[in-house]
Amino acid sequence: MSTRLLSLLIGICLLPTLAVAQSERPKPYPVFPIPQFERALDAGTRLPNGAPGPNYWINGAAYSIEAIVSPESSQLQGRLTATYFNRSPHALDRVYVHLRQNLNAPGAIRNRPQQITGGVSIASVRAADTPLVGRARGVGYSIDGTVMEMRLADQIPAGGEMSFSFAWSFDIPEQGAPRMGQDGEVYYLGYWYPQFAVFDDVHGWVAEQYMGDGEFYMGFADYEVSITVPEGYLVGATGMLENPGEVLSKRALDRYRSVASTDDVVSIVQDHERTAGTSTARSPTGTLTWRFTAEQVRDFAFVTSNRYVWDATRAAVGDRKGDGAEDHATIHTMYRPEEQPWHRSAEFGRFSVGNLSEMLVPYPYPQMTVVEGIIGGGMEYPMITLIGGSRTEQSLFGTTFHEISHMWIPLTAAHNEKHYAWMDEGLTTYNTREGTAAFWDTDAWHPDLQSYYSIAGSGHEVEPMRHADRYPVGTSARTIASYNKPAVALYALESILGKETFSDAYRTYMDRWAFKHPYPYDLFNTVEDVAGMDLDWFWTSLFYETWTLDQSIADVSATDEGVVVTVRDEGLTPMPAPVTLTYDDGSTEKQTVPVDEWLAGKRSVQLHFRRGTPERVEIDPEMRLPDVLRSNNVWNAQQDAPSD
Repeated sequence: MSTRLLSLLIGICLLPTLAVAQSERPKPYPVFPIPQFERALDAGTRLPNGAPGPNYWINGAAYSIEAIVSPESSQLQGRLTATYFNRSPHALDRVYVHLRQNLNAPGAIRNRPQQITGGVSIASVRAADTPLVGRARGVGYSIDGTVMEMRLADQIPAGGEMSFSFAWSFDIPEQGAPRMGQDGEVYYLGYWYPQFAVFDDVHGWVAEQYMGDGEFYMGFADYEVSITVPEGYLVGATGMLENPGEVLSKRALDRYRSVASTDDVVSIVQDHERTAGTSTARSPTGTLTWRFTAEQVRDFAFVTSNRYVWDATRAAVGDRKGDGAEDHATIHTMYRPEEQPWHRSAEFGRFSVGNLSEMLVPYPYPQMTVVEGIIGGGMEYPMITLIGGSRTEQSLFGTTFHEISHMWIPLTAAHNEKHYAWMDEGLTTYNTREGTAAFWDTDAWHPDLQSYYSIAGSGHEVEPMRHADRYPVGTSARTIASYNKPAVALYALESILGKETFSDAYRTYMDRWAFKHPYPYDLFNTVEDVAGMDLDWFWTSLFYETWTLDQSIADVSATDEGVVVTVRDEGLTPMPAPVTLTYDDGSTEKQTVPVDEWLAGKRSVQLHFRRGTPERVEIDPEMRLPDVLRSNNVWNAQQDAPSD
């Protein structure tokens, strides 16, 4: 018997079974945390209500880095000393370090094209003042792609620390790593230094290869960074500039200092002032060293260019210190003046920081820098973001708000972006829709503007709870699963819980997990804890599956007892069904089919309204829920009346 015939016969035999299965309502399953997370619950580092446990710990580091950027050769040379703090209950016999510029080395594993530049050249490595040499086994270091493993002669005891030092260099690529680089005018350095991998209470060491798509999992550290560049080159960076009097001209310095006391936008360096002695100080050596410090940040990035103008203002962020007074953060923007929409960049940055501080928690850092160039989109780093590409004012605002939103997630609530990209991109997209609506006074949530509906139910969608490097390459599946679908889901959740409860849950999550490493289950459990609801049906339907929501008005009947509306659930995702009935006199009545009706396995439910002549019946008229077929959400008396 041929394989084709056998398959045909099996299919015919299964037809009745499939028909029965399709008529039954699938019920969402509970959220099952991974075993490693369950062990963290048992260890008391995390609690079932979504809060950190009494035994929670987080490792840390302190970096002191010296960098020299040579625009003529497009090369960076660096030296660093760092102390790793082991606050865990485990002794560590090895340490992992990320060398993400090796994505640009020959033979690197990549899931997007990259310029081959040779990657990182390591000149020296030391641990506890002992030189380490490259070797496959035993004490020393080995490099596999973008990850260095250092095997130590002595363990770092629980509660102990160890010092390390590195010397390295690399050619600065165009579109490198691929969220940094240079174009001959702007040099943006991201992922440019050896950085300790995260050792957390769930997985231990998390040191995966950087392949280009999946982003980052980084630990918090303190930084002292010195950046040497030619005079006339401005520098913007993570952290606070500690020596403005040494690197800025007198005119620029006076303007720089005035920003702290005004709500106006100050032009620190204007387009006709972009020369050494006018924008920056002069130096006998032809170079200047800019010094920055930052406390408890996940990363450090910087930009340098002699083509930038520099605007600055300040944003009100609320009571950050808890003393009852309004606090402020300084907003800096650096851009080439021919990029016209950027003349509003300081205004956009100020609004973004202020709006997000009100939406979530006060902006936790002293400054925010937004710079132009290099890449086609935007990329966030602590206290600094890079935005490129041709921009309208609206697109510049949207990207600015989105990237600044990342200062909260994942740069403060620092989850693993590679494993759970939707946590930062989805929450940030939700924030951006809210901010866009507030700034432009527009409906940013209209279904026609949501890319999720272009893929929902198509068979090409992929669930959000997937590792960021394991989506189909060359499709929109990763972007929609990580960005728009979670945002649409959160917008629906806000409708289900109510704005006040949703906001309370969101802020509670941010407060609990600021400067820590949350997992999705911590977010899920925190929302349920604040809302007092079991929402497993919501999480599994929308984040673990590609099920769709499709609710319809199946029938509307006017009787002597009242109007009976039959609501049918045609899809797989259960949701409450808010129904508005409009009578012919213009009055309305609202009722909701509780989600429990669908969770009980029902496919249709009748709602009983008061007597009257129905003119229109609509499910979810505010379009808050992710219904993929809205044409069957509406019944109109004239349109749906039976014909003779």
